[in-house]
Amino acid sequence: MQKIARALLSVSDKTGLVDFARGLAAHGVELVSTGGTAKALRDAGLKVIDVAEITQVPEMMAGRVKTLHPKIHGGLLAVRGKESHEQALKDHDIPKIDLLAVNLYPFESTAGSGADFAACIENIDIGGPALIRAGAKNHASVTVVVDPADYLRVLDEMEKNGGATTPELRKELAFARTGAYDAAIGSWFAETIGNLTPPRRVIAGTLFGALRYGENPHQWGAFYRTAEQRFGVATAMQVQGKELSYNNLNDADAAFELVAEFEPGASAAVAIIKHANPCGVAVAATLKEAYAKALACDPESAFGGVIALNRSLDADTAREIVEIFTEVIIAPDASDEAKSIIAGKNNLRLLLAGGLPDPKAAGLTFRSLSGGFLVQARDNGVAEADLKIVTKRTPTAAELADLMFAFTVAKHVKSNAIVYAKDGATVGIGAGQMSRIDSARMAAWKGEQAAKAAGFKTSLTEGSVAASDAFFPFPDGLQAIAAAGATAVIQPGGAMRDAEVIAAADEAGLAMVFTGMRHFRH
Repeated sequence: MQKIARALLSVSDKTGLVDFARGLAAHGVELVSTGGTAKALRDAGLKVIDVAEITQVPEMMAGRVKTLHPKIHGGLLAVRGKESHEQALKDHDIPKIDLLAVNLYPFESTAGSGADFAACIENIDIGGPALIRAGAKNHASVTVVVDPADYLRVLDEMEKNGGATTPELRKELAFARTGAYDAAIGSWFAETIGNLTPPRRVIAGTLFGALRYGENPHQWGAFYRTAEQRFGVATAMQVQGKELSYNNLNDADAAFELVAEFEPGASAAVAIIKHANPCGVAVAATLKEAYAKALACDPESAFGGVIALNRSLDADTAREIVEIFTEVIIAPDASDEAKSIIAGKNNLRLLLAGGLPDPKAAGLTFRSLSGGFLVQARDNGVAEADLKIVTKRTPTAAELADLMFAFTVAKHVKSNAIVYAKDGATVGIGAGQMSRIDSARMAAWKGEQAAKAAGFKTSLTEGSVAASDAFFPFPDGLQAIAAAGATAVIQPGGAMRDAEVIAAADEAGLAMVFTGMRHFRH
């Protein structure tokens, strides 16, 4: 146990500050503070000693220099009970500091807001990280608090232990902040100067919550938020439903990123995701219509899926969704009536993200490997500008619209990906097969099964268009698409046998468009 006699409080975020300081003062703790923090405490009627009274040096350089002094860092770093340290404290009249409450200049939010270079630099804290590191190193004696959410925990411990904190709490709080802060600064600076591959890269996040388990029950899991300002699962408010699982979050992210590709002002978009792959996607005038079209693509796989919408969830759509078992719904928002309808399904999770992510925005994605990790730019590519018609037949306007829709969906399907689409809806999706021809056949089979379930005499893929996320290495994949009844194809092109594939398309009477852009998704 370490009793707290003196505390240094110097915070940027003043949330809960006064109540925390009052709680400390109630235990007889002497309060030392700086600048705006000291003013806030005095305004609340609390007795405060200025850091300058201890250091005998005034704050200077607009507050850049105030706590960087031996009388402050010595009070944090002195090992209690060590003779040489105790003697140094006595010789230099250095008061011990038993608790440090510091939160840093808001660099992450400043950089995330798009502030200019000078503003971001000015919001890089120097004294704060130095204090935290000093207190953390000496956590055997010093309690370090960097998050207002921990104020009550500290006060509770002090109440239970006669003004002292436990070693367990001090260890838990010690090194929780500076690494993430420095990582954010390093990543921002590298990006700002155009260094895509800095010699060191650190991924930092703030714990949002521990999960019941990871992908499987024998794996532990947790969700961390990064500093990236992007609407999605990290910004979503869970309105209702069971605790979210690792797989729920992964699928919801995949689904929401997909529907964000479609401008909500132009059309309503719905994606139904199962195991991170779409099993139905559609656009329409209303969400209700788009949902019905998406569900028709593969109603069997949609059972127990995750649904994403690019518009606020309305009551009509909510009534349709609750007709089958669904794990998660994620949308930018929802009407009160829609929320009430969803509330009838206690276990159904409803996530409201507050907006849509920008599909064209730059960003990074990460994947762990044994002994390291891969980093790449987010796939924010759009192929519209580089379309090239390579067949004798030109696609009709309706075919071209469906081709662009299908290629957009294929971007979000695990490779090898083949997507059949018709009238703004997927009618067959082949995902993650080892050969592209197998994906083409699988997607066609899916279209046949969905047609049978709906009581249609012909496959859903009859009269559709098809998209491939990468080129066809041989004509056989293209021929399988023609056999499924598709009339037009979109693909990146660039294979050694492009001429043979084009010839096969011409022979089948297909129109074919090259995009020049591949969308592998592994």
